[in-house]
Formats: sequence, structure tokens, C-alpha cells
Amino acid sequence: MVRRELFKIFVLCLVLFGLAFALAPWFAFRALKANARDQDVAGLAEMVDLRAVRASLRDQVHEPNRAPLESDETAADIWRDPLGAMRRALEPFAEPLAPLTPAPARLEPYLTPAGLYDLTRGYAPGAAPPEPPPPQGLARIIETLSEPWPALRFWGVDRVRFAVRPPGQAGDVTVLTFQRTDLFQWKLVHVRLPANDSL
Repeated sequence: MVRRELFKIFVLCLVLFGLAFALAPWFAFRALKANARDQDVAGLAEMVDLRAVRASLRDQVHEPNRAPLESDETAADIWRDPLGAMRRALEPFAEPLAPLTPAPARLEPYLTPAGLYDLTRGYAPGAAPPEPPPPQGLARIIETLSEPWPALRFWGVDRVRFAVRPPGQAGDVTVLTFQRTDLFQWKLVHVRLPANDSL
């Protein structure tokens, strides 16, 4: 009798552990969104690998004032633009120092709490509509529980990708990749913007 009860407790603990293990990435996404919304910089520092996210955005976000007819060969030509060519050659080596150095101006909006919050909602930084003031009491709990969860794009033991779409814009997909850092801890390591998505 006692052995059967111990077996039931063991099975229940195993099921709860499996659920917590499988749902940890979703809770990490919601925690990232809440920390970004509430401007919790310390919480974001624990949940975002800034160096990896910056590296993922570097080739997706271009300078807004770049000449449209300038070719990549001309841009990398050391004879026509030696300083620009040297800067582009040394840029990958600066990535290990990324948390200690300021982000390039074109990436700054994506790495701020407000920018990360817009990304978790599927919008470009600064393009999200303002949110209505949150309700109080029981209505706030109901609204929190009824918030749409991100669509699962890939689930692995140590890597998970979520697809986030703004309401009414099914074609604009922002993909957020989380990597496991501990048994139940996940970090944002990659962002794929809608213009670079294959869906």
C-alpha cells in the first residue's frame, strides 16, 4: 500500500517535472516581454545575450542613409574608402566586446527595452501601436491569462524558436530564438526580422 502511494507520488513528480521542462521556454518568452514592457534592465540582462542578438541583427539592419547604387565591392574597396573598408573588416572582432561598447546607431532601437518589447509583439521598434491602460483586479488576471502565446516554430532540447505576428499582419513574422542556459533557464540569442523571413 505504501509502495503504491510512493509510486503515484513519483509518477506525479515526473509528470510535473516534464511539464515544467517543456513549458520553460514559453515562460521565458513571457518573462522577457514583461521585463521589456516594465523597463526592467536587470531582468533583461539575465534573459538576453546582447552580443549574440546584436550579431544576428547586424546583417539585417542597414544604415538608413546608405546610397542605393553603392555596390558591396565598391563599399569594401580599400582604395576608394579605406576607413570604411577597415571598419567593416574589424567589426566582427568587436563582437566579444559588445556588452562593453555602445551599439551602432542603426541597432540601438532594437536593443532597448522598448525595442525588445515591440519585437516580442511582432512590430519593428517604434512601430507598435500604444497599448490601452491595463485593467485592475480580476480583469487584469483574466487579460494576462488570455494574452496570445507565440507560435512555436521549432522546439528542441536546447533551442526554441517562436514566431510572433502583429494582429492583422499575418505576413510579417518576427522569429525569436531562445537557447537553454540551465535546466529551466533560457536566453534570447537571435532575432530574425520579417523582411528576412522565408514564410
